[in-house]
Amino acid sequence: MSSNNEERPIPMESIMRRLCIFSFYDADGVVDDYVIHFLKEMGRHVERILFYSNGPLTRQAEVALHDLVHKVILRPNVGFDVLAYKEGLEYIDFNKERLYDEVLMVNHTCYGPIFPFEELFSAMSQRRCDFWGVTAHMEMTPNPFTGTGTLPYHLNSNFIVVRKDMLCSQSFRNYWGKISGSLTYETAVQSHETVFTQHFTKLGYVCECYLDCARYGSHYPAFIDIDETMVDRSPLLKRRAFFHDPRFLEHYCVDLPRALDIIEQTSDYDRSMIWQNITRSAELRTLNTNAALTSVLPDVRLKQDASQPSLRVALCVHMFYTDMLEEILALGDTVPGKYDFVATTASEDSKLIIEAAARQRSNVANVIVRVVEQNRGRDMSSLLITCRDLFLEDHYDLVCRLHTKKTPHLASSRAGGFKRHMFENLLNSKGYTANVLDMFQDKPWIGVAVPPIIHISYGTLGHAWYANKGRAEELARQLKLNVRLDPDTPVGAFGGMYWFRPKALRKLFLHSWKWTDFDPEPYPLDGSLGHALERLITYVAQDARYTTQQIISSHLAGVNYTMLEYKLQRLSAAMPSGDFNYQTHILDEWKRTGYRATDMSDSARQPLSFHQAVGELSLAIKRSLAHRAPRLTRVLQLLKRTAPSKSSGAQ
Repeated sequence: MSSNNEERPIPMESIMRRLCIFSFYDADGVVDDYVIHFLKEMGRHVERILFYSNGPLTRQAEVALHDLVHKVILRPNVGFDVLAYKEGLEYIDFNKERLYDEVLMVNHTCYGPIFPFEELFSAMSQRRCDFWGVTAHMEMTPNPFTGTGTLPYHLNSNFIVVRKDMLCSQSFRNYWGKISGSLTYETAVQSHETVFTQHFTKLGYVCECYLDCARYGSHYPAFIDIDETMVDRSPLLKRRAFFHDPRFLEHYCVDLPRALDIIEQTSDYDRSMIWQNITRSAELRTLNTNAALTSVLPDVRLKQDASQPSLRVALCVHMFYTDMLEEILALGDTVPGKYDFVATTASEDSKLIIEAAARQRSNVANVIVRVVEQNRGRDMSSLLITCRDLFLEDHYDLVCRLHTKKTPHLASSRAGGFKRHMFENLLNSKGYTANVLDMFQDKPWIGVAVPPIIHISYGTLGHAWYANKGRAEELARQLKLNVRLDPDTPVGAFGGMYWFRPKALRKLFLHSWKWTDFDPEPYPLDGSLGHALERLITYVAQDARYTTQQIISSHLAGVNYTMLEYKLQRLSAAMPSGDFNYQTHILDEWKRTGYRATDMSDSARQPLSFHQAVGELSLAIKRSLAHRAPRLTRVLQLLKRTAPSKSSGAQ
């Protein structure tokens, strides 16, 4: 249905008369800044923008759009962008009056313009064609949607421009007359995007593509060669690269981090618009993986200028073990410039000791030490209750949260390794800490910085929720977090130590926590409120539209990577193939069957032979992975050829 806003006057500055049909969808009806910027820049090159929202919009979104587009049309979320384009074309009666030289069909699935639209429109105005796009998908055999035949070369449907003669043709009108609503994304692609280009080129219309996609060497350059398209100054950056399954990016070596580096170095595009948007929808671990939100920082400051970061910094420590006071203060000595030392402790005697020692440090500006009412909840309750007022008010831009971690229930080597993993990845040296502060100052979208997940001597990878996911989900509902928790391994502040912007964790400090909310002593080893909150901190920041950056010292990066590589190669060596996607499919299927390792139909519960196991796996794959059957069948045949003979009796 149409909104009540009236159509805007037509600006006449364009040499070529253009209209843009913009298709948009957001589950929450929010129009983020990247869309506003996109439309504002588009408005410099088109006379009218028809904004089709496939679902309701917030009042704030409608206000933001008011002066940017000429008409806002709200429609049901059916037919994806295909039906929105169709309705827009019908609205202008397929350019029957020949008012427009070009009509653009554009959607919200890209950030841009990364490089000025002027470059795009200027270049394409010199090309003789009937329709054109920015990027294209190359021909593929077999067709990945059907498993047979050939997927034809086609322009990507996120930005297609049609010129006057084709717009006004009966064949163009007939094509759209046959388009109906698609039930799934796949059918929408197959009914329009993959056929549009071939359909009209067969009719004799000439197609052009802004980027020569044939030279990239992949079937989907806009995604797979996303970095190289930035080198070639593509105005569009695919949003999907940030939240797509990392296994796809790994398989094709999609270098999104390089694309972002190129944008930083060669474009004036405000990258904060990307992070503001993508944090609303992506799973955090997927986002951190695809965009490589991990920084390996050296002990020498990377910035060349001598100026200090202009951030108001606090070191906030729960000092339960006062014998670690000097160790903690030595970490504080790495902070460049002045900082406030904020501490909580268990007694008045400890408070006096801490105050006296902290005041001796030359870079400590103010010392604030508070005695907790109770030690119930330990470091987490002392932060959220005892220090609540400090971080609700606008005292600090950045806080490093530490506590005197001893982990006495573990062997000393494991406890020491965990402590060093926290301390040395947060405040390793003066140069290292300066790099952390520079990172926060230069990248205002980062809300939290955590050490990478501790995995040496700990079974965290794939299991880091432990007994805390249910409680974390309950807390997320309680705090009204509009984020998706990662299914297996959260990006967490494990160990309860991290850097944070108070603004990023405001929802945590706004909540009126009570001492009785926290678990009493003896403190549980897992499943407590504190354990759940450790895993939720980064998601609170995500809800506030901030990213989480993992930070690691160069020394510990080497140690962790080497052990991680050993672990992965050892697991991979036990698999029949080195292909990561194939391995995960096998393991996911094994998990789905309850890790079945014996023939459960046999009352004697005899172990399956190799051949029986391959046979069962073959059936399972056919059930769950039919679309990959040809490739996997070849792998299974190879397995059978390399299997021990049945006469050998091997199991």
